Amino acid sequence: MLAVLLAVTVCLAGCRDTPGEPVTIRIATGSPTAVYHAFGESLAAILNRELPGVRATVVVTAASAENVRLVGSGEAELGFTQADVLPAEPGPEPRVAAIARVYDDQLHLVASGAGPVHTIADLRGRRVSLGPAGSGTEITATRLLNVAGLSGDLIHRARLNLDESVAALRSGRIDAFFFSGGLPVRAIADLAAGSPTRIIDLGDWTEPLRERYGEVYVSRDIPRSVYGVDPVTTVADPNFLIVRTDLPESLVRNVTRLLMERRSELAAAHPAAGRMSPRSAIATSPLPLHPGAAAWYRATKP
Repeated sequence: MLAVLLAVTVCLAGCRDTPGEPVTIRIATGSPTAVYHAFGESLAAILNRELPGVRATVVVTAASAENVRLVGSGEAELGFTQADVLPAEPGPEPRVAAIARVYDDQLHLVASGAGPVHTIADLRGRRVSLGPAGSGTEITATRLLNVAGLSGDLIHRARLNLDESVAALRSGRIDAFFFSGGLPVRAIADLAAGSPTRIIDLGDWTEPLRERYGEVYVSRDIPRSVYGVDPVTTVADPNFLIVRTDLPESLVRNVTRLLMERRSELAAAHPAAGRMSPRSAIATSPLPLHPGAAAWYRATKP
């Protein structure tokens, strides 16, 4: 009898349902005052609320290039990146796939409204922040300077993040800075609201960039209503939400579903998120869609 009771007790202990470990989703974003971070925080909140067993967190990074590295190495599960950071060919065994094209980044060249910088040519000999190492801003800005004939030491380069760039421009330690982000960029809006600010027109440089680096670049307007400064045309670059290729299809399908179905909530965190649609989201060339994302789009026929 004692042996039977012991066996039953052991069985009950072993067969009792125990909760599994939560699925961790780390979302690689960017500066705390930039679009990637606002978008990522809102997405993390949605995933935590609506996917049982998921624990989503946001990682502050230098943005695009670092995000691609983190996702590709398995140090993050999701991340945001500009399209021009990605290789033209994903390779035979890519570690990164796309969930969606989310919105377009506009390249901002920001200067003091009382300063000497009115065109990109005025950067010669000036102190300019190109964004931190590992950022999409640094890549796009460096390419722009190359086609504009300002490569090498023709400008004094700093590699500051967005918040550092704003502070340095305010204090006069730099003459201008680049930042690539969706409209509006909060830190730039705050700068323009508090001091005379100029955004430099870069519309003439879209075609030279396309000719040298590929057709990913397009021209987009920044109207006066965004920052309260003179309207300009600038260079734009698509943004993707990327994912590790080894994530389960069912999980990625649910992430894709919530990304599309909760667009109004994401747009409340940042207006750029509201520009997504299932039809535009599937345009992620040269990066393939993750099978889980592709399955959701096929089922909804965008």
